[in-house]
Amino acid sequence: MGRFILIDVVAAVALSFLWYAWFVRYNRKRAGNVLQWVQAACLGKGHIVNLRWQHSSSRLKATLNLSSRWFEDAHLTIRLLPRPLPVQWALSRWRQQQETLTFEADMGFPPGFHLDVIRHHWSGHSGAKTSGTRAWTITRPGPVILTTKEDWPVELSPVVNALASWRDKDFVGVRFNSKSPHFTATVALENLSDQKAAAALLGLFRELAASSSAKQH
Repeated sequence: MGRFILIDVVAAVALSFLWYAWFVRYNRKRAGNVLQWVQAACLGKGHIVNLRWQHSSSRLKATLNLSSRWFEDAHLTIRLLPRPLPVQWALSRWRQQQETLTFEADMGFPPGFHLDVIRHHWSGHSGAKTSGTRAWTITRPGPVILTTKEDWPVELSPVVNALASWRDKDFVGVRFNSKSPHFTATVALENLSDQKAAAALLGLFRELAASSSAKQH
């Protein structure tokens, strides 16, 4: 009996080790692909250095040396599901946590305001079926903005317009701050599928930086 218990324990340890090793490799490969797409999207004007893995390969921090008039001291943070740790992975899936990429940097022309943009999606569905049928008319409205301020500074309008024009990008949040880091943006990692998507995202970051400092140069 004791021998079978020992065999079960050894098998469980071996299985746990294989699970951990496999998903550490998976997470590192996934994050590596994202970094390659971002660096390629810089078209030779950016290099990713100083990679630092944290939290059992579920978080990667890196420095982006970017030759740009808009951004200085740029950093990237990739947050992945904790796949190497089965219990934490199950909890993260139950909580519907997203895998994200966060870009933060100082700006050559720091914004003179503080702005936090948090994007939410609402959806609904019909209730219990009824005997009759109803013809539904579906329309796609323009962006709806809920703000905590009644009056906006003039310099906020270009920023909000730029964000509204990119409504199809799944932003988790965008922050402008007069103190370092001046610009922070977090996006869902599922939207970064290739170099083209990464280039579009960097283009949006530049557009947002330009719109936030339009009054300063």
